[in-house]
Amino acid sequence: MENNGKKTSLSIWLSLIMAILGAFFMFALSGYTYIGCICFLLSLLILVYGYLSRKKKKGPAVALSAFIALGLCVFAVFEIPIIAACGGDENPEADYLIVLGARVMGESPSRSLVNRLEAALDYARDYPESMIIVSGGQGEGEKVSEAAAMETYLLQRGVAPSRIIREDNSTSTLENLTFSFEIIRSRGDDPADGVAIVSSEYHLHRANMVAES
Repeated sequence: MENNGKKTSLSIWLSLIMAILGAFFMFALSGYTYIGCICFLLSLLILVYGYLSRKKKKGPAVALSAFIALGLCVFAVFEIPIIAACGGDENPEADYLIVLGARVMGESPSRSLVNRLEAALDYARDYPESMIIVSGGQGEGEKVSEAAAMETYLLQRGVAPSRIIREDNSTSTLENLTFSFEIIRSRGDDPADGVAIVSSEYHLHRANMVAES
């Protein structure tokens, strides 16, 4: 009985920890909803596993253990490259910086977009010769395009108008990069020579894959 009690207590604590992590990823961070949902799911599975073990239902408990292990493996396969790309490149210097759009609240950039714009400002100060392409169309509920909101934000913080190029027709990451590359080519340059991309940490891996393709 004492052993069962310890198992029950452990499963409850592990479930609570996963639930707290899930809430942290979903509500304290921007763009980590998927990871938060995974944590909540694991929290529920741990509770169910603890219940099955307490009831000595070995068959379902073993099956659930295998399911959890498989889920963790799949999660790791998809998340490890994303996490590895979060830090960006050590030497990102390029002639063009493409800032990928994100949600605009009316006319104001969302928190996720502000984070991208602050990174763009740092880049603009570090590489004063680079051109900045702000890329993003106007979505539902947005009073201006994402590109327009980004341009205004950068101008208000001292970036010269001559350094900013607006691309406001795109509606996806693929279009962000496709249309931005077309702008670069129209200026007589080749995006294959190297461009820098600013996005949220969780999105960098996907953006790099799309750009390389």
